[in-house]
Amino acid sequence: MKSSKAQTHANFHKVPALRFDEQELTSFSGLVVFQALCDRLWLKLYQEGCLAHLKSSCVFGHHVVALLLVVHFLLGFKRLSDMGYYWDDPLMKRVLGLRTLPHVSTVSRTLAGMDAACVDNLRALTRDLVIDRLGQERFRRVTLDFDGTVLSTRRHSEGTAVGYNPKRKGARSYYPLLCTMAQTGQFFDMRHRPGNVHDLNGAKGFMHECFEHVRHRLGRVVLESRMDGAFFEKTLLESLDRCGVQFTCSVPFARFAELKGLIEERRFWKRLDREWAYFESPWKPKSWDRTFRFIFIPHKVKNPQKGPLQLDLFEPLDYRYEYTVMVTNRRLASNACDIQEPYDASRLHGRTR
Repeated sequence: MKSSKAQTHANFHKVPALRFDEQELTSFSGLVVFQALCDRLWLKLYQEGCLAHLKSSCVFGHHVVALLLVVHFLLGFKRLSDMGYYWDDPLMKRVLGLRTLPHVSTVSRTLAGMDAACVDNLRALTRDLVIDRLGQERFRRVTLDFDGTVLSTRRHSEGTAVGYNPKRKGARSYYPLLCTMAQTGQFFDMRHRPGNVHDLNGAKGFMHECFEHVRHRLGRVVLESRMDGAFFEKTLLESLDRCGVQFTCSVPFARFAELKGLIEERRFWKRLDREWAYFESPWKPKSWDRTFRFIFIPHKVKNPQKGPLQLDLFEPLDYRYEYTVMVTNRRLASNACDIQEPYDASRLHGRTR
């Protein structure tokens, strides 16, 4: 028997009181905190506006299903069939404003009716919520981190492909490019991609879009970016520099034999502490037109012991060096002392990164 909207929806405004006494709590009693957060952010109302262009006669609106998925993933579930774990949970119904939860088939049909405009509107909502929070904190610098992540799937889901997958080799997956805020740890935006693409696929345009959104809303805030070695590419770094974005990017050490020569020729390093040192030099690959500031960092680490463990009173330790090279357009001085000490270049057999 099909229920009406009046029988399905309910208005819950009061947050249940928390008391430290003996009482029967559900497994998802922590959702009371998320209920207050949704009310404070007007999340359900905003999602309804993002999906208002969709026409549907279903009892459960598209915005309710969208909020259900948010809470579903917040609880740690990945499959729609896992809804059975909280089907009769009263706090789950209270957060969603429902007297009864939709079936899995209803959720699936509702998701099938969403289009690309829904995704764009929800992405814009996420960006606006994050930027509003950054504006309240009044940060002078905003650092955007960009990195790809592997999302494994089963069977032949739409848009998946076989690519780099360290956990399930040969499995089909997605490889979205994520943008997060370093100051707050908040997710800002993402670019959806199949699992067989490189990190740079569509990265340049996506990164500039993220910077423009932040700059448009926050004005003269200083924009920064941190990237790994997969984003070390000439046109990308030059475009960020022209746009006034301060960046720091890891350099793929193995691709440039000249970097090893610079380290071998170096005799004096600026010390940071007993384990860390550095030196910097303007440099560029042969195919580049301009130089950037390259920073070379050796890290002194213990060499792992092989063989049986000997519990002697004194056991000598062997050390090796791991190297990291970064490129940046920032002009900030390093927090290093002026003492320079000779550096043993004969230990160059250490790993490079």
